Amino acid sequence: MNRKFIAYVLSLVTLLEGFMFLVVSLIAAGYKEKAFYAYFVMGIISVVIGYIGYKRKPANMNFYAKEGFLAVSLSWIVISLIGALPLVLTGEVLNYTDAMFEIVSGFTTTGSSILTNVEALSHASLFWRSFTHFFGGMGVLVIVLAFIPSISQSGMYIMKAESPGPTVGKFVSKVSTTARILYLIYTGMTVLQFVVLMCLECNWFEAINIAMATAGTGGFAIYNTSLTNMTPSVQVVTAVFMLLFGINFNVYYFILIKKAKEAFKCEEMRIYLGIVLIATAVITLNIMSMYESTSYSLRMAFFNVASIITTTGFGTVDFNNWPALSKTILLVLMFIGACAGSTGGGIKVSRIAIMFKDCANSIRKLAHPRVVKPVRFEGKPVEEETVHSIRSYISFYCFILIASVILISIDNFDFVTNFSSVAATFNNIGPGLGLVGPAGNFSQFSYFSKIVLIFDMLAGRLELIPMLVLFSKSTYRNS
Repeated sequence: MNRKFIAYVLSLVTLLEGFMFLVVSLIAAGYKEKAFYAYFVMGIISVVIGYIGYKRKPANMNFYAKEGFLAVSLSWIVISLIGALPLVLTGEVLNYTDAMFEIVSGFTTTGSSILTNVEALSHASLFWRSFTHFFGGMGVLVIVLAFIPSISQSGMYIMKAESPGPTVGKFVSKVSTTARILYLIYTGMTVLQFVVLMCLECNWFEAINIAMATAGTGGFAIYNTSLTNMTPSVQVVTAVFMLLFGINFNVYYFILIKKAKEAFKCEEMRIYLGIVLIATAVITLNIMSMYESTSYSLRMAFFNVASIITTTGFGTVDFNNWPALSKTILLVLMFIGACAGSTGGGIKVSRIAIMFKDCANSIRKLAHPRVVKPVRFEGKPVEEETVHSIRSYISFYCFILIASVILISIDNFDFVTNFSSVAATFNNIGPGLGLVGPAGNFSQFSYFSKIVLIFDMLAGRLELIPMLVLFSKSTYRNS
């Protein structure tokens, strides 16, 4: 195992986080907040430590899948361990476990929170929470690949470990160039949303925080009421951008290179938008009697469907009070999630589609054993290796889901709260149902349960395997 390479990657991540802290310290300085000292000191320390490690570049930069998975999982753990410290140093979060929960929720773009009063935070800490969404959305190490060419030769192993979906492809031959294209598209869309929100009378701080939280499909808000008190136009624009960030970024790349026809042939995108359309229509009809106008019911249904399926987690209404049918649909959407290659979480639409086609294929083979017909998706046959990886993923997914629900049941909350808490964190959603609904939070869980949920957030964001590799003995054997 190339341990020196892994240490080098962790140094780069620490260096990156140091610069992030320094940016946040500028926000604190602008608002003349005491939080400046915590973020500035942490920024300097992180930059110094990261730079020392960066200068000790190993002679052997070759690495394989094992090192790639390990580097990714350790990077996310390290960046979260360091990222939680300013919240404790400022005194805004009283204990480290809660701070860790909050920041893991930020970097994994989950949006679940232990805070009972978000508005009590300094502007710097509010910005820091949203900033973690922005960097976590596209992937912490994707930006490292984009600007550090020396590790891009085998960088596909890192891309596979950090990118959501059953398969990962390159736009161009070089991984570093692919990473830059991804970040340019991602940043461009974030800036566009920021500008639109500014035009809709949001102040700059509201606009930048909403844009970063939407881009990462994270959902941390700067108000206790999330987006409930925002204007209808801000809610609709945010819902549209949530859906856009939930689409595979390959679509936008094809549009940029003027291959729009190829972009709109994307089968996963059509299924994704179809699910949104059907879910919105059914929920609108189901909740119409609760509200004064059909247009309001439609807006609430559309926003919350977009928020849940993209795993963003912004709220405009407490859907805990909706009828059982609507809540059940939202719960199902939590598991489906957004498209592969997007910033959204969940199982992913492509996996769900391929899984259903594989099931149909299995039934067809029972009736016609001699017929050989591969599963087809996006107009092409799906490799057996990909189908097998999806089966394995679903198996691991179910095991972790069940184990987590059992473990947090120690706190003796009701089943709806326990199950939806795991679903919300594991799928990187944010709000669940019951005590962790849009009007609730995760503060009432014990430290043990919070640690379980922290693992779920990391495992869900990293598509399970990198986190499971971390706990395998075979990972650390030299071979």
